[in-house]
Amino acid sequence: MKYTKLGNSDLNVSRICMGCMGFGDSSKGQHSWTLDEEQSKAIIKRGLELGVNFFDTAIAYQSGTSEQYVGRALKDLAKREDVVVATKFLPRTPEEIEKGISGQQHVENMINMSLKNLGMDHVDLYICHMWDWNTPIHEILEGLNNAVKAGKTRYIGISNCFAWQIAKANALAEKEGFAKFVSVQGHYNLIFREEEREMVPYCEEENIALTPYSALASGRLSRLPGEGGTKRAEEDKYAKFKYEKTEQQDNVIISRVAEIAEKRGVSMTEVSLAWLLTKVTSPVVGATKMHHIEGAAKAVELELTKEEITYLEEPYVPHPLAGVMAQNKRPE
Repeated sequence: MKYTKLGNSDLNVSRICMGCMGFGDSSKGQHSWTLDEEQSKAIIKRGLELGVNFFDTAIAYQSGTSEQYVGRALKDLAKREDVVVATKFLPRTPEEIEKGISGQQHVENMINMSLKNLGMDHVDLYICHMWDWNTPIHEILEGLNNAVKAGKTRYIGISNCFAWQIAKANALAEKEGFAKFVSVQGHYNLIFREEEREMVPYCEEENIALTPYSALASGRLSRLPGEGGTKRAEEDKYAKFKYEKTEQQDNVIISRVAEIAEKRGVSMTEVSLAWLLTKVTSPVVGATKMHHIEGAAKAVELELTKEEITYLEEPYVPHPLAGVMAQNKRPE
């Protein structure tokens, strides 16, 4: 495993971040394919053995049970100071707005609940899961700054936002003397590269870490079209929705991944992630089978040639926004 600094922080993170959305009680969330606690712990243990020290979860994953599984596993398997734990919080709910709960209070309530779930006194990175159009960004930033000052999180990050949104937030944070976002977790992979238009150059300019999710496009970049996948691949309608409009052009790229993988004697996962590792700090790679995290760890050692990178990138065409980002607009 290789390690690097997370943007403008002093956090030393593995080049692969284990995404923990696949862990948690499936009866308490929207996903039927998540792993139980014993299976989750086994994969976390394997990740640690492979040198992974960076773990990403969220309070939204299976009603907090992902946080609970991750927290208990890491307590049993690792020293707290040896791992970097990130979790995320959602925007204020209509019920909270109705009750007059401020953005500052919302952040405090959310991080307290996450820390209880994790069984920890702090997280290393606390992430705004998506832009909250119904709450002034100043309130969110002040709430996050309060969490940093209280020692409940070391750094803050943001997910599912446009470049102008993080630029606006960090400019305001700098003006007010608040903690600034040190990382962005967006939708970015070999068949969805819209982040390269504005977010990637902005982050390079400001030394903000890119820790993208959907690094393997929900498994599409790890196998040929039509090949069997995971239970998630069969049942995750949201993942299918994100790519259904661009399947034909995506398959051209996927076939090139398979071609390079065969020539190099490696897996498609290794090729896809090796490409992404030339662009970002630490991709978030979900794992619901042991070979998922093993393949991701191997990708860190694979170096693609310039010619291979060009060959993989050449067929790309612009994609429409999909998933959470397609909904990132001011309410009417």
